Amino acid sequence: MIQLYRPGTSILHRASPGVKLGCLAAVALVLSMYPHDALSIGIVLLAVACLYLVGGLGVRVLAVELWRLRAIIVVLGAALAVFVSPVAAWINTGRVVALLLLASLLTLTTRMAALLDVLRRLLHPLRRVGIDPEVVAMTFSLTLTMIPVIAGFAARVREAGLARGVRLGPRAVVPLLVMTLRHADDVGEALTARGIV
Repeated sequence: MIQLYRPGTSILHRASPGVKLGCLAAVALVLSMYPHDALSIGIVLLAVACLYLVGGLGVRVLAVELWRLRAIIVVLGAALAVFVSPVAAWINTGRVVALLLLASLLTLTTRMAALLDVLRRLLHPLRRVGIDPEVVAMTFSLTLTMIPVIAGFAARVREAGLARGVRLGPRAVVPLLVMTLRHADDVGEALTARGIV
């Protein structure tokens, strides 16, 4: 499994995982419900960028995270600009990007084990209604760790196409899907071998 965590001693690294998770949930709520304008979204994105610097991650890590989001930015931004307006594209794409960058910041400054412990504690009361906190926490963990894996597969498919001088375009979905499903099978077999599922 790929660990997203980057060791550090910043205030964000030292903050409680529960507090960070709660802040992320609160910010997600505010970003979704507050009637933002072009200026306020710009301020939000600037604040998120500053948090990467406060976390000691630097501009390079922020640029890498933005690069990973390029497809979402282009597709969502272009669709909203064409079908709604450029201002709506800026505001709504900015909301999504800010939230995804904050989620990445959480995983970059928090160990996965600490996040899972918080989730287990939060979900523990749901045992009464038949929900297993361990299973939910593991699902969350697998989802987070699969994101960079799939991004890596996409990069490999793109590089293979460039090496052959072929622009795959939408056809790239097929090898990406095959690689993802093969990896999912490997993960499933590993979990079964350990008696987890």
